[in-house]
Amino acid sequence: MDLQLKDKVILVTGGSKGIGHGISVLLAKEGAIPVIVGRDKKSVLEAVSEIEKNGGKAFYALAELTDPEQCKLAVERTTARFGRIDGLVNNAGVNDSVSLENGNYEDFLRSINRSLTHYYMMAHYALPELKKTEGAIVNIGSKTSVTGQGGTSGYAASNGGRNALTREWAVELLPYNIRVNAVIVAECYTPLYDRWIKSFENPEEKLKSITDNIPLGNRMTTSEEIASTVAFLLSNRSSHTTGQLLFVDGGYTHLDRAIS
Repeated sequence: MDLQLKDKVILVTGGSKGIGHGISVLLAKEGAIPVIVGRDKKSVLEAVSEIEKNGGKAFYALAELTDPEQCKLAVERTTARFGRIDGLVNNAGVNDSVSLENGNYEDFLRSINRSLTHYYMMAHYALPELKKTEGAIVNIGSKTSVTGQGGTSGYAASNGGRNALTREWAVELLPYNIRVNAVIVAECYTPLYDRWIKSFENPEEKLKSITDNIPLGNRMTTSEEIASTVAFLLSNRSSHTTGQLLFVDGGYTHLDRAIS
């Protein structure tokens, strides 16, 4: 299926690592131009170079996303270069384990800023261009928003906010034909996930205990599988889909794990 994404300019926050990297690479393969937004200059430039070496197009904007001004400048840099923005993928964030019992106000607020506030700021600053192109927004979320996890109040609250903003924006942006959807992730093996698994005394045993409870195939979701759904939602092939939370998780969140 041709997703008709050729030369579409799509901002991807956190697009140089993990799930964001998978999204950026797949968008480039589909002919789009991912604009990788992140603070780590080395990884951002490496991701752009990788895409270009494989025949794709990419661009970048360095930004500390907790700073609203840098979010604005990232959008302005993209607009100055291409004269348009066709899509936004809000992806950056971190499960920083700010709990109710052991956290505090400063830690909780910092967690919200790291994983939610920039979703709003990037969409706010990109909106004038998205209105011109009747573009699309895809927010990446987490199962913690609906299942809880324990010990991660900040991240869970951020992801609950991502879900709420997805539906709020879908309503607000109807007059502009801008579609807004979310892809909800459960267990996807990223570098951050690898670091977390290796924090356990027996990482292989811990990983198996998780994959054994993923109903479809007893395996992790890949970043490529998430990216494929994101690309579809950004494309006009999903032209009548908005306000949806799509769980790309092998049934982990909603299916009875006793069947696996």
